[in-house]
Amino acid sequence: MVHATMEGALFESTLYIVKGMCILDNEGNRVIARYYDKNVMPTTKEQKAFEKNLFNKTHRANAEIIMLEGLTCVYKSNLNLFFYVMGSSHENELILQSVLTALYESVSILLRRNVDWRTLIDNLDAVMLAIDEICDGGVILDADPMSIVGRAALRTEDVPLGEQTVAQILNNIMNF
Repeated sequence: MVHATMEGALFESTLYIVKGMCILDNEGNRVIARYYDKNVMPTTKEQKAFEKNLFNKTHRANAEIIMLEGLTCVYKSNLNLFFYVMGSSHENELILQSVLTALYESVSILLRRNVDWRTLIDNLDAVMLAIDEICDGGVILDADPMSIVGRAALRTEDVPLGEQTVAQILNNIMNF
C-alpha cells in the first residue's frame, strides 16, 4: 500500500477520500448533507454546528478551499446556494475539487442551468440521486457530470416502485 508522509506522520492511501458533501442555503442552513465517516461528526447536532461554522468562514470569502476542524473543505457558491466537499486534512485538494466540480455541474445540468434554492428543492430527489452516484460511503464512484446525470435523471416510470423515492411516488400519485 502506498504511504504519504506529511510532517513526519504516515498516512495510508485509501479509497475513502470524501468525508462529506453538503449544500447549504444563503443563510447557512442545510439543504442536503451526506457524511460518510462516522468518526467525523457522528451526530446531526455536530454536523449542523460544523456546517454553520463552515458557512460563517466561507460565505464572504473568495477562496475555494479552507482547512476547518481537521478537514480540508473545498467550496463553490452560486446565487443562494453553497456547495461543499470535505476530506481529511491530508487529502489531495485537486481530487476534492474534482468531486465538487462533478457535484456542481451535475446539479446544474439536472436543474437546466437554473441553480437556485427553489429549483433545487423542486428537484431534490434527482439531486440526491446525483450525490449518491458521485460518492458512496466516501469512495468516489464517478466525476463525469454527464454520466452522473444520465443515471440520476431516470424517468420515474422506468424505476421499480421499491426503488423510487417518496417524492417520486407522491408525484406519480398526484399525476394519476
